[in-house]
Amino acid sequence: MLRRLAGPAAVGLAAAGLATALAVRDPHVSGSWGYCPFLLLTGHPCPGCGGLRATNDLLHGDVAAALSSNAYAVLSLALLAGLWAVWVVRRTRATTTALPMASGRLGLWWLAGLLAFGALRLLPGLSALQP
Repeated sequence: MLRRLAGPAAVGLAAAGLATALAVRDPHVSGSWGYCPFLLLTGHPCPGCGGLRATNDLLHGDVAAALSSNAYAVLSLALLAGLWAVWVVRRTRATTTALPMASGRLGLWWLAGLLAFGALRLLPGLSALQP
């Protein structure tokens, strides 16, 4: 049983390590995690801009601030948490290790959504989506 949970446990520990790094170095401080190259080159936020701040806000329980930093990051984190939970349950029950939801098709839909979010947040009427 423990051997089957090694993968999910490793991913969970990595996520906890990243969360700890966000607690140590606050992304709300300008330049604390560097600067977005896309933003520096174009003056426009990329689809991922605000993602670290959104994650930090979620870790502090401020969902409204997280959504205002990067709504797509919040939805992506919820999706990842759900997939991780399904992975743990499937491994615990000793069912197939493959996640049908984590197919390439889901990845393509996620990428299409990310690109659409990135484009929509640049429109004047949807500027509230910008970090």
